[in-house]
Amino acid sequence: MKVRVAYIEEPPFYWTNAAGAVTGSDIELADVVLRAIGVTSIEYQPTSFEELLPGVQENRWDMNVPIFVTSGRAAHVAFSVPVWALGDGFVVHAGNPKALTGYAVLAQHGDARIGLINGQVQIDSAKSAGVRDEQITMFKDQPEAIAALLAGKIDAFAGTAVGNRAIAGSNKELEAVAHDMSKETAVPVGAFSFNKSNHALLQAVNEQLRQYLGSADHRARMAKFGLTDAEIDSVAAVKR
Repeated sequence: MKVRVAYIEEPPFYWTNAAGAVTGSDIELADVVLRAIGVTSIEYQPTSFEELLPGVQENRWDMNVPIFVTSGRAAHVAFSVPVWALGDGFVVHAGNPKALTGYAVLAQHGDARIGLINGQVQIDSAKSAGVRDEQITMFKDQPEAIAALLAGKIDAFAGTAVGNRAIAGSNKELEAVAHDMSKETAVPVGAFSFNKSNHALLQAVNEQLRQYLGSADHRARMAKFGLTDAEIDSVAAVKR
């Protein structure tokens, strides 16, 4: 049995390493789960964020790496049970010269510019906090946005706090700033996504995820990529 999995370049969740191999926390999770349900061949397909949902809808591949679950996305694809819960954060220049600690704070800085990726949930989060269109620069992917940040074209890049720690950890010119999630009623969750007609694969993946999420092996594998119990506990407890 062969399964084709689409991914994008967003460490530490999924990326192509210097040797040309596909790696990351969600790649490892996909590999463990798919092998456990009897998949003998996994083909990882690089794509852009904008193509993830159309690609799986058009059967160009069988499943996508985990992305945030939203009602809008769920209208087009079928999501697995959640595999992580992640809060947002910024990547900024070292020292955080404009003291940008969240979307609302950035909105109050008229000259502050933020980089966002087309189609990602951070767009709605930023705009709902009052960030104006003229403060936003859109990018096609994370590498392009980080290059713009390093070049001084933007003041912050918005992404997951976990992913931002990985970015800052590999570049001494940058710093990761986690947003305060204490006032949030629920931390956004992410899941694998499938063509709505691919019931058999979705069911098999869900059954294995329910058994595996929160296990010692799962936690150890995720810890290698910087995911902690905080990102795992809530979804491991639910497993709906």
